[in-house]
Amino acid sequence: MEDILRAAKKVAIQAALQAGQEAKNRFENINSILEKDDFGDVVTEVDHLAEEIILTHIAKSFPDHCVDSEEIGHNGRQSDWMWIVDPLDGTNNYAIGLPLFATSITLMHEGNPVLAVIYEPMVDRLFVSAADKGAFCNNIRVQTKPCPSIQRGTIGWIQGHKVQNEARAVKLRHHLDVRFKRMMRVWAPTLQWCMLAKGDLDGIVLYNSEGTDLYSGILMVQEAGGLVMDYEGKPFRGMSPEPYLIACHPAHKEHFLKTVAEGLG
Repeated sequence: MEDILRAAKKVAIQAALQAGQEAKNRFENINSILEKDDFGDVVTEVDHLAEEIILTHIAKSFPDHCVDSEEIGHNGRQSDWMWIVDPLDGTNNYAIGLPLFATSITLMHEGNPVLAVIYEPMVDRLFVSAADKGAFCNNIRVQTKPCPSIQRGTIGWIQGHKVQNEARAVKLRHHLDVRFKRMMRVWAPTLQWCMLAKGDLDGIVLYNSEGTDLYSGILMVQEAGGLVMDYEGKPFRGMSPEPYLIACHPAHKEHFLKTVAEGLG
């Protein structure tokens, strides 16, 4: 397994850097923007180009592995190893000229994330984490940080497209918005996970948002010493088709559980 992970890390970094650089080079020079579902999500030709770059790297080195990619979907293979690829997390930002986007590559083993590579090309930040190996930004180890006064902290909100206007979600979102100094949504979830791992964000509340941008961020935060749990405080492991999660520094566990419970009550 260690040999596979070493090789996979090298492949994922090369693929993410190349795909991210292509996205950066084509920023604000898009030829095609198309809606891809009924919830307002969009796709550009850069999504497809970046995806092709990444999938070519993976197929060359790991032809027998499963792959689940944002635009193409599942490759139909059966394996204990599965790559989850979001070639351009933050496509809506990218499409409107907002330079907040990233490339995300996750390797899962038997349903658990074991390797995550997230590249933010506009600022050349490469985040890498592996199970039990820590989390790093540009080869410097990162750690979640406690906030001296969590009520004055800044948190991230991540919500699935399909539940955008769900009354329960709107209620919780409003509750959180008035109980922290700031609540941010950057429409590129992997960047919020990286901010929390790096200590620049004080927590994340996620409401039913499962996708190709999720598991790299979860591993990044866990390997940076953060908690990732459900709304009842149970540690999150594996995968879930409908996750409801809280991520934060361990020191703030009870505060987040209480605040979320109040918002849902």
